[in-house]
Amino acid sequence: MRKFLFILIFTAPFMGFSQVQDPVKWTFSSKKVSVDVYEVHLTATMDRGWHTYSQATPDGGPAPTAIAFSKNPLLSLSGNVKEIGKLEEHHEPLFGVDVKQYSNKVDFVQSVKVKSNAKTVIKGSVEYMVCDATKCLPPKTVDFSISLK
Repeated sequence: MRKFLFILIFTAPFMGFSQVQDPVKWTFSSKKVSVDVYEVHLTATMDRGWHTYSQATPDGGPAPTAIAFSKNPLLSLSGNVKEIGKLEEHHEPLFGVDVKQYSNKVDFVQSVKVKSNAKTVIKGSVEYMVCDATKCLPPKTVDFSISLK
């Protein structure tokens, strides 16, 4: 019994560290907008009090959201990734720069042209950072694979 109590007392403070906090839920989808064009939606929904950053975050600030698409010979990307959501801009004293951020929800949308009638997928990754009023979590990368039918 003493050995059990000893182990419990010295391991209990570290048990909380094994739980990874993840205040962002990502969903990935596509929407056909014409015969050969799709909109690819990468949607982040944040827990209350958390926010993530725009792709256009200045140097010296928090890590911007970065989206990378894998090469696929059947696809071509049209234009830049658009950000749809309520953009919040303010000076962040912690970083000493003006930041652009989204709370609650943001939808990153990329237009994609399919070069043939074949079914294919678009793959890639999203690297993002989230903060709340007291802390920031380290940048995290999430992979995605979206079917284009």
